[in-house]
Amino acid sequence: MTAESLFTAPISLGGDDVMVRAEGVVKKFGHNVVLRDISLEVKRGEVMCLIGPSGSGKSTFLRCINHLEVLSGGRLSVEGRLIGYREKNGVLFEMKPNEAAAQRRDIGMVFQRFNLFPHMTALENVIEAPIQVKKMPKAQAIERGKVLLDRVGLGDKFDSYPAHLSGGQQQRVAIARALAMEPSLMLFDEPTSALDPELVGEVLDVMKELAKSGMTMIVVTHEMGFAREVADTLVFMDAGVVVETGEPKAVLANPQHNRTKAFLSKVL
Repeated sequence: MTAESLFTAPISLGGDDVMVRAEGVVKKFGHNVVLRDISLEVKRGEVMCLIGPSGSGKSTFLRCINHLEVLSGGRLSVEGRLIGYREKNGVLFEMKPNEAAAQRRDIGMVFQRFNLFPHMTALENVIEAPIQVKKMPKAQAIERGKVLLDRVGLGDKFDSYPAHLSGGQQQRVAIARALAMEPSLMLFDEPTSALDPELVGEVLDVMKELAKSGMTMIVVTHEMGFAREVADTLVFMDAGVVVETGEPKAVLANPQHNRTKAFLSKVL
């Protein structure tokens, strides 16, 4: 990796500089309320890190952003467009599955587990969605896929199958696969939690370069050093609510809420 950014910044659509807007978001699973009145804004080019104990609702919130989970209340918009719903006379109606899927094309997501197709090479994993979903010509998809794999440090692994790649390499393929759809927003759900400690750095390095390029990112993470160095905003969640939010260095060095202090005392 060079110090120079390796990725092309997404094109700004102009207008409102808010990329993601959550307004009173509620998510229930039966009687279990997982998200309680979450209201947040993420600006274009901003990196927001979500931290907090397991079960605090961080991953569920990410899944709501691209409508992998249906909201129980409130609303979410990306680039000024409601996600998963359309509004008519002040009432929200859920979109059909194919309409919601079309919206997800502009939202990349990287999960804890790599979810690569085991029967496909690294390159085949990266080019599958652009060809099948965006109807990109195969030659163009291959050219772009090779560029992306090279940029995440896997230029010599085009023909390798997931079983022959380390966990860190597989996660970098997953990042390249998400970028292949040319998203305007990237969501990362604890992307290093399934990795051996010595492999974490190579994935975080790719994410740092992506942040430098100006990509808007929301990252659920336990990597406090990454949050301190890369994030513009740090959000601490617990029991489905936003407890504290602010500039990362300030929150980590001088948390204002007792619950934040207790959590950070165990992880720093």
